[in-house]
Amino acid sequence: MENGFYHIYNRGIEKRNIFLDEQDFQVFLSYLKIYLTPKDIPYLNSVFELEKSTPKEKDKALKLLALKNYSDKIDLLCYALMPNHFHFLVQQKTVDGINHFIKSLGTKYSMYFNKKYHRVGTIFQGVYKAVLVDDENYLLYLLYLSRYIHNNPPKGSNYPTSLPEYLGIRSSAWIKPELILTYFSKANPQNSYSSFLSEKTLEESISKYMIEADDVY
Repeated sequence: MENGFYHIYNRGIEKRNIFLDEQDFQVFLSYLKIYLTPKDIPYLNSVFELEKSTPKEKDKALKLLALKNYSDKIDLLCYALMPNHFHFLVQQKTVDGINHFIKSLGTKYSMYFNKKYHRVGTIFQGVYKAVLVDDENYLLYLLYLSRYIHNNPPKGSNYPTSLPEYLGIRSSAWIKPELILTYFSKANPQNSYSSFLSEKTLEESISKYMIEADDVY
């Protein structure tokens, strides 16, 4: 659906881990960043025109120019990565944007993973799941889905999430927390996103967007 909001998730084949160390997490995140950050085409083209550009810099620029980009097709609102699965909350700005984006991301990461660990074949459990948030109160559901995703990693773990962007600790151009954060206050701690995150209740009405995701472990 064009401009629709989706909860996307997938896990490793046979529930195996798809992130075995910190490098795996960081490589996956680097691919997200590359795919979702708009290309600075004028700068990349200028690399070939500058005499001081090294062959390595030119090669990198060439690869970035050739790499697919989905910044005009996908907005990533939030994410969480766990050893054997991931969660995204995205807005699909063009029809089939999610399908092309996830296919490219999955293929690129699988190639990295298989090369590093000397294996072949798929690393993901079939086709990813994408649940459309289709209720008229979709904005409310987005708030609680973001909390569900950010609370998905076990407490005390340091698995990567977009929570730092929501708490003002980090700023990343390829993550779009603004829509959700407009409903919270920076000045009033009782109405902050941090306070919302620590609430114990979760409306049963949004369970349809999350129930399948609970089976990823």
